[in-house]
Amino acid sequence: MNLLSKIIIPIVVLGITLYGFRKKVNLYESFLIGAKEGLVMTFHIAPSIIAMVFATNLFLNSDFINYFFRFLHPLFQTIHIPIEILPMAFVRPISGTASLAILNNILMIYGPDSFVGRLASTLQGCTDTTIYVLALYFGSIKVTKTGHALGVGLFADLMGILASFVIVSIFFG
Repeated sequence: MNLLSKIIIPIVVLGITLYGFRKKVNLYESFLIGAKEGLVMTFHIAPSIIAMVFATNLFLNSDFINYFFRFLHPLFQTIHIPIEILPMAFVRPISGTASLAILNNILMIYGPDSFVGRLASTLQGCTDTTIYVLALYFGSIKVTKTGHALGVGLFADLMGILASFVIVSIFFG
């Protein structure tokens, strides 16, 4: 298997090259056109990425999440949901990297085999970075009306969060 993984990319590149020769395509010119289009796409996507990273860092460094969830602690304590997981559930649709950092922190403190660790791991896999995806992909093609996509994406994230609570409670609760 290791040998196959080392030779698969050169085989694909060789296959594309042979196909191009067979179809009489100027491969070097086609490569340069593709590289140019890739750079143009990068310049279109970069502002969306920079804005999203800036907004996420501003939001996370403001400590708003910790103050907000302290207020909700009694409610979640009565329904047996650990408060430690809420910042991750809140941040996950915004930033995958930030939620991964919170997951790492949870696993360092509570361990991977704890209820909170299993819940955080399941939550990481059950949800997506909806707002990041919308900002990146829709921003790159200049789509401005994202209301329905945002609503559906956040609803899917909410269902993923609820499913992770239910599944982990059933199997590990």
